[in-house]
Amino acid sequence: MVEGLGTGLAAIGAGIAIGAGALGTAMVQSAIGSAGVGALAEKPQVFTQVLIYLVIPETIVIFSLVVAYLIISMLGGAGAEAVA
Repeated sequence: MVEGLGTGLAAIGAGIAIGAGALGTAMVQSAIGSAGVGALAEKPQVFTQVLIYLVIPETIVIFSLVVAYLIISMLGGAGAEAVA
């Protein structure tokens, strides 16, 4: 693998993909979590609904992880043999 400016920028892009996805998910989950705890204090039977609302934003992190993996594998990095 040849190291160069393009490789470094792509690696930074992969890091930003994961970082931005995780940061956005954390902000959303903090709001959902605090509202969910308030709802559970008043109505314990909404536990399943609150749990589902907390799990849905996690898909954003999974998608950003997939994007970062694809970026790194296009460079010939980790797991490139499996993709190619």
